[in-house]
Amino acid sequence: MMPRLYLPLDSVARAVGAEQVASALAHQAAERNLALDLQRTSSRGLYWLEPLLEVDTPEGRIGFGPLTAADVPSLLDALQGEPSAHPLALGLVEQLPYLKSQQRLLFARAGITRPLSLDDYRAHGGFAGLAQAIALGGEQTATAVFDSGLRGRGGAAFPAGIKWRTVRATQAAQKYIVCNADEGDSGTFADRMLMEGDPFLLIEGMAIAGITVGASLGYIYVRSEYPQAVATLREALDIARAAGYLGADVGGSGQAFDLEVRVGAGAYICGEETALLDSLEGKRGIVRAKPPIPALQGLFGLPTLVHNVLTLASVPLILAKGAQFYRDYGMGRSLGTMPFQLAGNIRHGGLVERAFGLTLRELVEDYGGGTASGRPLKAAQVGGPLGAWVPPGQFDTPLDYEAFAAIGAMLGHGGVVVADDSLDMAHMARFALQFCAEESCGKCTPCRIGSTRGVEVIDRLLAAPDQGGRDAQAIILKDLCDTLQYGSLCALGGMTAYPVASALKHFPADFGLQASEAEQ
Repeated sequence: MMPRLYLPLDSVARAVGAEQVASALAHQAAERNLALDLQRTSSRGLYWLEPLLEVDTPEGRIGFGPLTAADVPSLLDALQGEPSAHPLALGLVEQLPYLKSQQRLLFARAGITRPLSLDDYRAHGGFAGLAQAIALGGEQTATAVFDSGLRGRGGAAFPAGIKWRTVRATQAAQKYIVCNADEGDSGTFADRMLMEGDPFLLIEGMAIAGITVGASLGYIYVRSEYPQAVATLREALDIARAAGYLGADVGGSGQAFDLEVRVGAGAYICGEETALLDSLEGKRGIVRAKPPIPALQGLFGLPTLVHNVLTLASVPLILAKGAQFYRDYGMGRSLGTMPFQLAGNIRHGGLVERAFGLTLRELVEDYGGGTASGRPLKAAQVGGPLGAWVPPGQFDTPLDYEAFAAIGAMLGHGGVVVADDSLDMAHMARFALQFCAEESCGKCTPCRIGSTRGVEVIDRLLAAPDQGGRDAQAIILKDLCDTLQYGSLCALGGMTAYPVASALKHFPADFGLQASEAEQ
């Protein structure tokens, strides 16, 4: 009898051939008259091994990967003989060093459950947090979120509990919960992984938020580039609604809360919470001046709790296990775990969920295995396309919000894009300014004008015929970075200074500058 097989439905797995592997398995099983039990699950996030096929054994699931359709005949032969003899055999998946050393709280079900199976979700602790929130009541639930030390995972790292208490205390006939799933940063994919692979976790977190702060309606704002996530979420909402976890009486609480999915049109600026709210209202996404803050006057001018996917998805565990359980992970004021995402020129790209405090070197070298090209590491850009370029000399910095701020960098959404020594940092600095110019909403002058002038300054710097000309342009560029960082209305303009200033400081030779001049 054939054992049960598991193959991910994740977008990345499908992009590298998971559907072809599934088809080949079905075809070969029919030819051999074998009863095929193939379950389509979420992804473990070990992307260099995708498509990763897992097989049930008495000891646990063993893995094979990365598979192609051409490998299927030999794989089936091995499964009927000695599986470990297959050249793509990986052994017990849970014992793989990359996975075994992680601390998976948010992604505890990754690769294990079927995304749209309510039974699978409940069998692995699903909706225990909602039940506890209903039992505790709104005040104690908000206190638990505050006491956990949870901070916004979208990049700003603002304490979530303060937002919850503010929205809960504000009187209004209607309140909203908004999930910012406009994951537009390069090298990030944790939101997509969770929405595609564990959608009920996000739904549960938003339902807890809704009944806690007194909101009866929520929106999940998903970027248009994530069609599979949109389809999965919409189906999951129907399933949750039918089971009584959404609607007029959420989980028997006597309170109403429902959710809708809205799709963005592809503007990076709509990842900023107030521009996102304008977009939800049917307007062009333009950043709003604050105050008033969204917690007081947000969507349609009413109190709105806005959080990132990972923030809301952290809430069910906090309620189910308790605030202290969550606080036991992390360091300093950075508590809990963070799903770091390894991408770029990296040998072992994928998702690594660990408590705050491991170093960037551990992440890039121990988990990532260094560069895919085999060339020396030059830098890692942490926090998206507007994150700072961190050189290897600073790789021993702990992954902690305050520690990174101290070196002029930021963690952002946890994306880490790795580069080898062939990357030209002057061109990357120019790209950051050009990106800002193209994605700016245009509301404030530093971002609208400064980004365009910045591109021109770098072009002049690189074209300057002598050292004096380059030095003069470098001074202008640094002044411009200060203007962007401290004068912009939102983080798009403010953060554009990070990749430019860090490239200028740590890699002056790429600009044709002397080190002493670049660091002045």
